[in-house]
Amino acid sequence: MKTIANTSFEGKKVLVRCDFNVPLNKELQITDDTRIRESLPTIQKLLKDGAALILMSHLGRPKEIGFEAAFSLAPVAKHLEKLLGVNVLLSDAKFGEETQALAHKLKAGEILLLENLRFSPGEQKGNPNFANYLASLGEAYVNDAFGTAHRAHASTAVIAECFPKDKYFGLLLNNEVVNLEKLLHHAEHPYTAIIGGAKVSSKIDVLRNLISRVDNMIIGGGMAFTFLKAMGGEIGSSLCEEDKLPLAKEIMEEMKTKGVHLYLPIDMVCADKFANDANSQVVEAMHIPQAWMGLDLGDKSIALFEKVILSSKTILWNGPMGVFEMENFKKGTLAIGQAVALATEKGAFSAVGGGDSVAAVNQCNLAAKMTYVSTGGGAMLEYLEGKELPGVKAILK
Repeated sequence: MKTIANTSFEGKKVLVRCDFNVPLNKELQITDDTRIRESLPTIQKLLKDGAALILMSHLGRPKEIGFEAAFSLAPVAKHLEKLLGVNVLLSDAKFGEETQALAHKLKAGEILLLENLRFSPGEQKGNPNFANYLASLGEAYVNDAFGTAHRAHASTAVIAECFPKDKYFGLLLNNEVVNLEKLLHHAEHPYTAIIGGAKVSSKIDVLRNLISRVDNMIIGGGMAFTFLKAMGGEIGSSLCEEDKLPLAKEIMEEMKTKGVHLYLPIDMVCADKFANDANSQVVEAMHIPQAWMGLDLGDKSIALFEKVILSSKTILWNGPMGVFEMENFKKGTLAIGQAVALATEKGAFSAVGGGDSVAAVNQCNLAAKMTYVSTGGGAMLEYLEGKELPGVKAILK
């Protein structure tokens, strides 16, 4: 892959597509700067080379065409200045001659951050005219935004066509692709996938693509109840996709045929309502009382899953094991995170992805103990499904 690592960009104006889609509170303050920090190695490498940088990103989902203060990248510009110790200019939202003039005047070591790309209707539509306009601002293009690599937007895929010889993977995007390729094609065994989250429907293609690759499949979170019910279990008022019961049976049969060991919860912490202060009890996962719902793993399930994880050489974790946002129902997700971290310490390769999974490892201060934490939820899922990502394909052309 053509990365920035072995190329010098001295004296060049470089367009860098970053993923600065960070959460903001009501005061428009950044509440989690992980994505910004993840982009720093690429930015710092280019600055060290002596390049002038034009950074591009989207933020949120603006409803109107044109500037909206709630979605401005102004807080990101200020935060970047603090992190880099370099002045960061911010363009207006018109994407016109004024921005072109700012880009033209940039000198080596200077940074221009373009306003939220989604203030232009051409971004999400993949408009070639908008892509050409963006391309006119620089002499080389670097994509470092894995979180949007599954979108064929003007700044992620179309723009690359304007740089047939000068388009590169940033350090972050390259790292994502290398690690995901390892999960799909070069994994050491035993290989365990831990899949959680609310719905089977959102993970069908991932499950199917992994069946022929993994040795063990641990299924937890809300989606586990669809499998438990498909096996004849009584799940009370737990989350269940009734229309996916035949599919769950089909997937389980396919795992059996391929020799994949399926692990489902054997006991659950159940509650009488969806609230942190609910009454709770631990029951067998196949026998949850009516009007009670499973919200977390029980101790027996945790012990079973830990044993599988600690015997693995490769571990993929996507999706929490329970309602970890609630203090009283986060034990299972925390325990699984700690088990993955311990397995990593003992030499396993671990990969964590998906918004909730990443939030969980960050909340528990475990991110640094994993081999690899993905910055892209949807993009990671699509890659694991075996789909081609437009933002990646465009650089490889």
